[in-house]
Amino acid sequence: MTGCRGPGSSFASLEHWYRTPLGREVAAREGDCLMELLHDTFGYYLVQIGVGACFPEVLAASRIRHRVLVPAQLPNGPHGLEVVANPQALPLAADAVDAILLPHTLDFAADPRLVLREVERVLIAEGRVIILGFNALSSWGLLRLLYRSRRRVPWCGRFLTTYRVEDWLSLLGFDVEVRKQLMFRPPMRGAQGRRLAVLDALGRGLWPALGGVYAIKAVKRVSTLTPLRPSWSARHALLAGGAMEPSTRQGLSGAGRGGPCARGGYDV
Repeated sequence: MTGCRGPGSSFASLEHWYRTPLGREVAAREGDCLMELLHDTFGYYLVQIGVGACFPEVLAASRIRHRVLVPAQLPNGPHGLEVVANPQALPLAADAVDAILLPHTLDFAADPRLVLREVERVLIAEGRVIILGFNALSSWGLLRLLYRSRRRVPWCGRFLTTYRVEDWLSLLGFDVEVRKQLMFRPPMRGAQGRRLAVLDALGRGLWPALGGVYAIKAVKRVSTLTPLRPSWSARHALLAGGAMEPSTRQGLSGAGRGGPCARGGYDV
């Protein structure tokens, strides 16, 4: 299943694409990047919105105590505790989440700006959002123009530029802390793709803004007369309209780099 039709089907198709050879390579690069971006991110709740558990080992190694998965559609099997929701209308309390991960969520959501507004609402002051997306200004973006009519993931997604995403974040009061570019070679498979792998090393030095995938880490700023300090002793209920007490932290089961979307259990 690799199409984009039907409510939530694009996210299910994206998970399927992550299991393809090219998708596994992208997931491995993204996993390394997320490991670095989450290394100095602390807190109580880390929420991943959109696709399923594509980075189980990375999230298990994070220093945030509890991880919550918010897929866009019902899972096909037992995947641990999850909160199924529309990314544009999260059933989470305001000012309750320490960090949010959006793995290509903006690429396939009906309205990416509404997703970011919801992210701003549920994040605590000084909370972090990490965004992964396909870059329109890259060889991947050029191929999307050719393949878009096929309605297949990832080419049917809404490829954005980092400039547009950062502009939206700025309007919502976020400051960008880190931006990275990945996958500088064209998305070719097999021997042809391996021959072009040298472009990854060259791209980082020669055209650093033209990677096929971008990663942005931003912090929610709140202007106050008194500096705010996160409180770990008394936190709001995570779910809007009702309390949910986190369970004891458990390790995430599932595949690592070889199976980037293998399901793991999330604590909520």
